[in-house]
Amino acid sequence: MPAVQAWAYRGHDANGKSVKGTVDAASESAVSARLGTLGISPLSIEQAPDATGLGRDVSLSFFAKGVGLTDLAIMSRQMATMIGSGLSLLRTLNILAEQTESTALVTVLALVRDDVEAGTSISDALGKHPQAFPPIMINMVRAGETGGFLDRALESIAENFEKEKKLRDTIRSAMTYPVIVLLLSLTAVVVMLVFIVPIFEEMFRGLGGALPLPTQLLVYLSASMVYVLPIAAVVGIVFSIWWRKNRHTDAVRRRLDPIKLKLPVFGPLLKKIAVARFARNFSNMIGAGVPILQALKIVGETSGNWVVENALVSVAESVRQGASISAPLVAQSVFPPMVIQMIAVGEDAGSLEIMLDKIADFYEQEVGSATEQLTAMIEPLLIAFLGVVIGGMVIALYMPIFSIASMIK
Repeated sequence: MPAVQAWAYRGHDANGKSVKGTVDAASESAVSARLGTLGISPLSIEQAPDATGLGRDVSLSFFAKGVGLTDLAIMSRQMATMIGSGLSLLRTLNILAEQTESTALVTVLALVRDDVEAGTSISDALGKHPQAFPPIMINMVRAGETGGFLDRALESIAENFEKEKKLRDTIRSAMTYPVIVLLLSLTAVVVMLVFIVPIFEEMFRGLGGALPLPTQLLVYLSASMVYVLPIAAVVGIVFSIWWRKNRHTDAVRRRLDPIKLKLPVFGPLLKKIAVARFARNFSNMIGAGVPILQALKIVGETSGNWVVENALVSVAESVRQGASISAPLVAQSVFPPMVIQMIAVGEDAGSLEIMLDKIADFYEQEVGSATEQLTAMIEPLLIAFLGVVIGGMVIALYMPIFSIASMIK
């Protein structure tokens, strides 16, 4: 297969206006065909010179931003609009590749466009890039492509990603304040131990006598910072690298995810998030015409929690043997009784998609309320924690001075 390379072209658009630009294609004929889909009549097509030196784009992959939910939601909605308006799939992909602001998505869309132009279906072309397009999107596109309602499937995908983004933003906004306060308090403690305590230690050494136990402990911690800080930095870097590589492995998730759901305050919140995500994704996949067993598998993989994923594997096995969806859910403690009953009613009435939508709406509202309550509860606790830590250090520093003052009296 010929290698894809850059081609420079000049021509006229449908209005007779002069246009020029570059496209990536395997051959000159492929460039001509692509320009034709855009309504451009080429006057000249030449292979673009390789960019070297200052003409080459600088790519810093470490800082490169990946394809986010917002990018996918905008792309899906634009694609649905254009396909619903009668534009061909290839022309739609050309337009998206040219106007999308995400650099990562532009690169992937160019590859998808080339695959579609070569005769690959859109779902298979998207499936070649799992790092950019999640399984739920690929399977819903495949269902819409097979059933002849690709535009509606893309609309559902856009709505799903928009609601998922809103859910994530709600959680992130609730966690931002506690994390910032904890980081500030940790920074304040380190600064006091490294810079302030040594000054007081020199002063205490000149006074003579034995220091109070809290002050001795503070001085010892200050002296150990010489070793603790480098070790903590190395351990933090090593752990972050290990965590990036292993956080999604089954071995880690199997041990960590059940603990998350049992946490005193955050456990119920995480369970509501998992249920809301399960219901929303499952509803959209059923609405798109994805088979139940395939939908259960994908919904489990995208739930974000190993407990839910493992529970849905058991549910899928029971459904494969002829059971209803609600019956095996009873044995899974992660799903509240209300969810099971609503799914059972939806199955009996033939309105499972509607019921799942209602469940998702309810639990997304519950997540919003729970995060607000959590923020309201954490704020005073964090302030009290910060006061105890910093105040305790200050008191420990001044205890020798108080002792000397009482002796003088």
